[in-house]
Amino acid sequence: MIRAGILGCGDVAGRHAAVMRALPEEIEIAALCDHTAATVQAFAQKHAPNAELFTDYRALLAEAELDLLVICLPPFAHADEVARAAANGIHILIEKPIALESEHAWRMVEAVEQAGVKSQVGFQFRFGAAVEAFTQLQHEGKTGKIVLMNARYFANHLHAAWWRDRAKSGGQVVEQAIHLFDLMAHFMGKPVTVYSRQANLLHGSVQGYTSEDTSATIVTFADGGIGVVTATNNAIPMRWIGDYRVVAERITADFATANVASFTHTDQVDIPVTRIDIERDSRREQLLDLLNAIKTGGETRTPIRAGAEVLDLVLAARRSAEEHREITLE
Repeated sequence: MIRAGILGCGDVAGRHAAVMRALPEEIEIAALCDHTAATVQAFAQKHAPNAELFTDYRALLAEAELDLLVICLPPFAHADEVARAAANGIHILIEKPIALESEHAWRMVEAVEQAGVKSQVGFQFRFGAAVEAFTQLQHEGKTGKIVLMNARYFANHLHAAWWRDRAKSGGQVVEQAIHLFDLMAHFMGKPVTVYSRQANLLHGSVQGYTSEDTSATIVTFADGGIGVVTATNNAIPMRWIGDYRVVAERITADFATANVASFTHTDQVDIPVTRIDIERDSRREQLLDLLNAIKTGGETRTPIRAGAEVLDLVLAARRSAEEHREITLE
């Protein structure tokens, strides 16, 4: 039985709590922490009435005797919780983006890897049934070289005040569309250059809204492949659309979601189509992957190093937009 603590008791934490509650023989929610006492108390009543409650993460890590820390903090709120948890031998599940500065992210990586604890970053798209099916075909050499990925993240919602503040969220590319950049790197390998244009076109009159609401980004990869990500917060109200298309040498894949896709086999005479449509909770699969790594000593699919690498990519996109030039990634 894994004793887990949740740090940050917002909406995303509730989704993780629901997954954990559905696995009572695997994991228990032993402790909760939020800087606001009323928030952690309300969260406990709904999700974990027997959990220990804390308002100081340092006390949580020192006193709760945890095996796993689930970190659901907004980007600006990260401090040294990862380093403290790792030093105490506590494994880590952390939501993206893991930080707002590259240096901070790589300090997290160093702390986790030196301590030898397991880590998983919340890039749950990688755990979708359709994404897994395509990845398997890729590993078997059945896709051929990937030459193009075209992805979009469309939303229309004001979100929380911190999200609208670019200094606290990093902006839409850094905080939301990062999922698509992660998938792009997962499929296409090492990014080498990025060029981005980002603007706030329709929310300039909204007080405190300094994030971009429209963006387009081009990424080139080491083997010559090209990725394009467009994002906006001006689309259909209360809908979050994250779909993508991948063109490879032998297959063109159209993903409606990480679980639903059509693979057109362009290397065959009759051009057959394989359809994947499987209802799967990717957060559950993500947690099970981490629990398995803890038990077996194996590797997770999205360790904290992946979180730092993709953060560097989206921060480079933001820098490109600010400087109006292509950025070469180190």
